[in-house]
Amino acid sequence: MKKVILCLMALAVLGTSSVFAQTDKTLKRKVAIGRFTNETQYAKGLFYDRDNDPIRKQALDILSAKLASSGKFILLERDGLEELVAEAGDGMQKIGADYIILGSVTKFGRKVEGDQRVFSQTKTQTVEAGVSIRLVEVSSGLIIYSDEASGFAETTSKQTLGIGGSAGYDATLSDKAISSALSQLVENIINKCMDKPWRGYLLSVDDGSYVISGGHTQGIEPGSTFTLYKKGKVVTNPQNGVKIELPGTAVGTLTVTSSFGDTPETEISFCTYQGGNIEAEALENYYIMEK
Repeated sequence: MKKVILCLMALAVLGTSSVFAQTDKTLKRKVAIGRFTNETQYAKGLFYDRDNDPIRKQALDILSAKLASSGKFILLERDGLEELVAEAGDGMQKIGADYIILGSVTKFGRKVEGDQRVFSQTKTQTVEAGVSIRLVEVSSGLIIYSDEASGFAETTSKQTLGIGGSAGYDATLSDKAISSALSQLVENIINKCMDKPWRGYLLSVDDGSYVISGGHTQGIEPGSTFTLYKKGKVVTNPQNGVKIELPGTAVGTLTVTSSFGDTPETEISFCTYQGGNIEAEALENYYIMEK
């Protein structure tokens, strides 16, 4: 009898753990890959087309795939954002993302080495790639992470008495070298993006109806609760001229009842609200954060 009771207790504990595991969701951050450029001279001939640069596209696709596989982001492609990144305030908010990634391939080289002997021949192809990344926080316009890394990839073929592999041009080495460089940076990008609490915005207040940005694709579900804050004062650091927003003041709690929208950019959620008065004509002074 005791064994049966212990088994039931163990199952109950496992069931409870399972529920907690399922409800422990991470709100996805919106990340825009603003641009990725090829700053090297590799493959830049007379009829070079920047938009169709193969090295640029490889780096962009590999970075997108690595970030998407983490399950922590909604990726938004926003090419040509260099001007907006330099702007402040509303110019940055129009991007519709929490963070912007700007990157470039700074180094790319390919070499082939061979070793010819009496009865054997060895051929080694090596590719080296260097990648630089900047991560910009949209709400502040500040670069919160900047780094670069190098990656290598190689393949070797050997023939003995004419028997063995004969290696031609290996196009996959470019992917492998760029991927190796980006792998060294992606974990830091993820950690930096997830360090700060998720933030959203109050879009509308009308006759007891409260609408916030974000929806299902970000992990917002009916029953999700958020704290509503009124923005703190913005001060300027006289040493470097950087504007700093002081911590906001909590004014109430929003609870999601339903969500609508076809894309991550257009998703909104309807909420109930408990708390202090809200200045409906100045909603830009408010933001929401996960509790």
